[in-house]
Amino acid sequence: MAKNLVIVESPAKAKTIEKFLGKDFKVASSFGHIADLPSKELGVDVEGDFTPKYTVSSDKKSLVKELKQLSKKADTVWLASDEDREGEAIAWHLAEELDLDEEKTKRIVFHEITKSAILKAIENPRKIDYNLVNAQQARRVLDRLVGYELSPVLWRKVKGGLSAGRVQSVAVRLIVERERDIEAFTPVGSYRIDAEFTTADGSKFKAKLPKNFDTEEAAREFLQKNIGASYTIADLTKKPAKKSPAPPFTTSTLQQEASRKLYFSVGKTMTIAQRLYEAGRITYMRTDSVNLSNDAKAAAQKEIESSYGASYSKPRNYKGKSKGAQEAHEAIRPTDMSVHTIEGDRDQARLYDLIWKRTLASQMSDAQLERTNVKIGIHASETLAEQFTANGEMIKFDGFLKVYLEGTDFEDEEQDGMLPNLKKNDTLSNEYITATQRFTRPPYRYTEASLVKQLEELGIGRPSTYAPTISTIINRNYVEKGTVEGTERSYLQMTLDGGSLKEKELTETVGSDKGKLVPTDIGLIVNDFLVDHFENILDYNFTAKVEADFDDIAEGKEEWTQMMKDFYAKFHPRVEDVQENADRESGERILGEDPETGKPVLVRLGKYGPMAQIGAPEDEEKKFASLRPDQQLHLVTYEEVMDLFKLPKTLGVYDNEEVEVNNGRYGPYVRFGKKFISLPKGMDPLDVDMAYAKELIEAKKKADAPIYMYEGLPVQKGKGRFGPFIKWNNMFINVNKKYDFDNLSEEDIEELIELKKQKEIDKLINEWPEEGIRLEKARWGRFNLIKGKTKVELPKSTKADKITLEDAKDLLAKKGPKKKTTRKKKSTAKKK
Repeated sequence: MAKNLVIVESPAKAKTIEKFLGKDFKVASSFGHIADLPSKELGVDVEGDFTPKYTVSSDKKSLVKELKQLSKKADTVWLASDEDREGEAIAWHLAEELDLDEEKTKRIVFHEITKSAILKAIENPRKIDYNLVNAQQARRVLDRLVGYELSPVLWRKVKGGLSAGRVQSVAVRLIVERERDIEAFTPVGSYRIDAEFTTADGSKFKAKLPKNFDTEEAAREFLQKNIGASYTIADLTKKPAKKSPAPPFTTSTLQQEASRKLYFSVGKTMTIAQRLYEAGRITYMRTDSVNLSNDAKAAAQKEIESSYGASYSKPRNYKGKSKGAQEAHEAIRPTDMSVHTIEGDRDQARLYDLIWKRTLASQMSDAQLERTNVKIGIHASETLAEQFTANGEMIKFDGFLKVYLEGTDFEDEEQDGMLPNLKKNDTLSNEYITATQRFTRPPYRYTEASLVKQLEELGIGRPSTYAPTISTIINRNYVEKGTVEGTERSYLQMTLDGGSLKEKELTETVGSDKGKLVPTDIGLIVNDFLVDHFENILDYNFTAKVEADFDDIAEGKEEWTQMMKDFYAKFHPRVEDVQENADRESGERILGEDPETGKPVLVRLGKYGPMAQIGAPEDEEKKFASLRPDQQLHLVTYEEVMDLFKLPKTLGVYDNEEVEVNNGRYGPYVRFGKKFISLPKGMDPLDVDMAYAKELIEAKKKADAPIYMYEGLPVQKGKGRFGPFIKWNNMFINVNKKYDFDNLSEEDIEELIELKKQKEIDKLINEWPEEGIRLEKARWGRFNLIKGKTKVELPKSTKADKITLEDAKDLLAKKGPKKKTTRKKKSTAKKK
């Protein structure tokens, strides 16, 4: 048995670290937290000193037992969880749950998984930092109090199954307020003047008038004054300028830049970064720090000088905005600057490339530029006061631009271009002048990256919270990354060309967005309810103040239990008051009266989502209709709602089956007997006639018809959320790009089925047919016991090849709700 036991959070990290340590070390994984607050009760002593009641979940008990046995046999236990508050809490829970002897327990930290970093950590152990533990406890307990007490209020006052959270609700508020700013925005039109000029040697360049004209008449008058005018360079100035590189990545800037340049979601970025870290490729990826170690700066300098020359090197120190209480000591950087690219997974290679370039560029020289500003005089019957301007930028020395340029949030930002060789008093020829009607723009909707940026600027959340916060508000359907269809708008363009003035009306699509964060009806209603009744919890300054308090706790400046008492003393009475006295919130809007009955027509949130209703709440003969997915409670009109009550519409009979068109929870559809056929996106069900319904029915029949018979059973094909597939014997078989899905041959079909059958055979580990039990491989190295519709995942510490029938029966018998036994632990961490 190894004398030393090292415990880390993830098996991937364990695998990497094990390569660096000798035979005297065994590296095991805790698979994240081994203890947490119970899932079915508050788990916090709100009547006393707010002591949390931590429990080991059932799926972790065998793991804890195994780690405890290993720790008893080891001379020294090294707790090597991450260097942040969560990591410190994991180390503390391990020490508590494994009953580790303080004398033989050592805490080690490192911000990169390299041999030198691991060995250095072993040489410099420390004790558990209870200030960091308490900061993590404060966050966990406060978030539990808010979520556990607010969620039931939402169930009673809005809709069942909802939830609230301290950071997630503030994030939703940001998105809701931005959406309302957009809806309230009134565009203001003006006329922008652009021109193209030609120099004596035939070079062309574009210029513009610095100001816009407010009216069509003023723009037209300006163009008319330019008929027959001549143009000269009235002034030309050249000024040196420089551009400096951005700092190396923090968590939030990595998320933003990966979104802009690689189109990764925030969650995807963090998942890939985690893998790069665990593989020893980059330093710790949850950090607010922009610092680089002296070794890292020296390594970057060496790479810069060898690749580009000494003139490109400029070692720099950066200073971040954060207080840095929970941050690792370095920015995100490669562990080895001499490794320019990595092999393997494409997304990992792309993210690594981004991190490597950003790190290298941060230590490079400024780019030296020359910026040129040109003013063009207008000489007509009288010289006009207005002047055209043109700006150009020339790179004299590229510096860090040789490697990297930071992305921008908006793709349509105008960039300065190159200008031809110009001199003062040069005469220019005009090619054309346009006056184009332009409109002011509403605020931009948030992307994941810009939301992270805004949260960071407001001081809300920390590196570890951004990705889960965004995932939560999307998964809970408060926000969606949807496509907002734009509307067409006409605008006027007048062109002066060759002495004649021409006009044309053009159209543009405005308000369209793809992949931006848009609040749903339920998100709007929940936000309004929480803001109305719990404004303090959703206040941006309050949420930022809470983060600052966590920082103070981490630095030992504040007692975390006192913070909880102060918060709960104000929060809990407010919850009780709202629970008892607040009205229900459904987002109800009364739109008018039904012309036939005189009853009110309204929209509101119902049990199954947004709905329209004819009749008052007390009316026993109310009519209901679901809103279509593209309709929103706060925007839908009376006319659109009344159209919903024209459904279902019977179209007739086809093949002895009734055909009708209707609208459902998942959108409009045609019903043909017992079959339901979705209408194409954006199609109004009221526009569907019998002829079109027949087309859909025949297409559905064709799609469902067997394409082949194999072993006496039909083969069908279709397309689902994971791509094209064939179905045979109740098995869905994915069809990859190797096959021509539209022209599958008999040999293709048989090959696909046989491969699937073999895969099912390979998946089977063991079975007991007489008991109807089988043991199969699942994803990510897991195993499942299956009996009928009951499925149980084997505990991670259980060896699949050692399972007996009795073991299988015992595990299956434990399936279902089970009363957890909890053990109250002393949790206010004190220095020992």
